[in-house]
Amino acid sequence: MTARAAEDPREIMQALAAGERRALMRLIALYGPGLRRYIAGALHQPSEAEDLAQELFLRAWRHAGRYDPARGAVSTWLYRMAVNLCIDHNRRGRFRRFVGIEDVPEPEDDSPGAEGGLAARQRLAQARDAIAGLPERQRRAILLKAAGGLATSEIAAALSISEGAAEQLLVRARAALRTRLDGEDRP
Repeated sequence: MTARAAEDPREIMQALAAGERRALMRLIALYGPGLRRYIAGALHQPSEAEDLAQELFLRAWRHAGRYDPARGAVSTWLYRMAVNLCIDHNRRGRFRRFVGIEDVPEPEDDSPGAEGGLAARQRLAQARDAIAGLPERQRRAILLKAAGGLATSEIAAALSISEGAAEQLLVRARAALRTRLDGEDRP
C-alpha cells in the first residue's frame, strides 16, 4: 500500500485547517514530489522550483480553511495553486530579464560520467527542451500529467478548462513531442 493510498487528503486538509503542523508535513510527503517535478518543469528557471514549492505549501497552510472538497480533490486544489504560482513567477522573471536585473543562471554540471549515463542525460535534456518548446497551455497540461501524475479530469480542473479541452491539449502535446524527439534521433 502506498503512502498516497494510506492517507486521506481530505482528513489532512481538515487537520491543516485546524492548525496541526504535522498535517502540513503529511501533505508535503503526499504531494511534494509530484508538485516539485511539475514546478521545475513549468518554470523558466527550474533551479527556483524548491523555493516556489515552499511558497505553495505555505499558501496551502495559510488557506487550508478555504479548501472545499465539493469543488474538487485536494490534488486539484494544490496543482491549481501551483499553475498560478508558476504563471506569476514566469511573468515576473520575463520582466526582470527584459530590464536586465535577472541573475545569470548557474551552469549545470557537465562532468563526464559513464557513457550510458551521458546518453540518458542527453535524452532527458532533449525531452526537457522539447517540453519547454511547447505552447504554454500544452506544456502545463503535459507537465501536470507527467510530473504530477494527474488524471485528465484533475488536469482540466487545475487549468480551469473542460475535460475535452484537457485531453486535446495532451494529444497535441504528445504529438508535438513525438515529432520533435523523433526528428532529433535521426542523423
